[in-house]
Amino acid sequence: MEIPNRAKVIIICGPTATGKTSFAVELAQYLGGEIVSADSMQVYRHMDIGTAKPTEEEQGGIPHHIIDVADPDEDFNAATYRRLAIDAVNDITARKRACLVVGGTGLYIKGLTEGLFDCPAAEPEVRERLQKKWDLEGPEKIFETLITIDPEYAAGIHRNDRMRILRGLEIFELTGSKPSELARVHGFSDRPFQTISLCLEMERERLYNRIDRRSEFMVESGLLEETEGLLKKGYSPDLKSMKAIGYKHMVNHIEGKWGLKEAVGFLKRDTRRYAKRQTTWFRGQRDVSWISSDDINPALKRIKAFLREDLK
Repeated sequence: MEIPNRAKVIIICGPTATGKTSFAVELAQYLGGEIVSADSMQVYRHMDIGTAKPTEEEQGGIPHHIIDVADPDEDFNAATYRRLAIDAVNDITARKRACLVVGGTGLYIKGLTEGLFDCPAAEPEVRERLQKKWDLEGPEKIFETLITIDPEYAAGIHRNDRMRILRGLEIFELTGSKPSELARVHGFSDRPFQTISLCLEMERERLYNRIDRRSEFMVESGLLEETEGLLKKGYSPDLKSMKAIGYKHMVNHIEGKWGLKEAVGFLKRDTRRYAKRQTTWFRGQRDVSWISSDDINPALKRIKAFLREDLK
């Protein structure tokens, strides 16, 4: 049963480099709205170039929320994001402003709009043992173990996604239940908001060309220097934030493992792979409509109809 008077939220999602920021800013300007970021990297301070964090000019005078809210060595996860995002959405809608949640981190969006199932807290001893096993046996063998335990959960994970693979194994070890079973029991039915979800799509070759150009632009704009600055501030290259696309590539160059040209080549490749995984994720979500990133008018028409529904 629908909860009356639930706040209405506009979701603008999609793969990296599809132009979500400019698209959403233009929508917000039309609608008199504000933006809640749903990007797992833009939450970190001092990490601007590698996260494609929108500049003040790119924000177009639109207030942006949940950007620069954590230091690179702080623990920030989907539960933390959900708490901050719910507060932001409630604040924006209480002021009678349109609320747009914008980003490519599908888990954050899903957690905000549908809830998160309860998981046991990480246990250092179990986590450390699994990490050592990963280092000793390698990702292929560990991923095969996860497939054997929970093929449904494994199907939604890239075989090199160390964090999610180890977390899946950890959940199974601590609870005796498959992560996919826990998710099914939860049902993702905790929906505090009414939503319309629009996902930007772009022809693959064009998207990959945009990714290549953006990767080059990041390096030209100082991604290497930004990474060096983070290391000088004392942030370890082993931090989750420092292993993100872009930063890990520059770290490998700084440590002499790759030349700069080689690092940029791997950056382009890994970003394209990430965009492909994002596309797969969003295509697997319910109630998501795919729209062209080139024409804002169809999106604006649908959003206006969504916002008017209560007035009928």
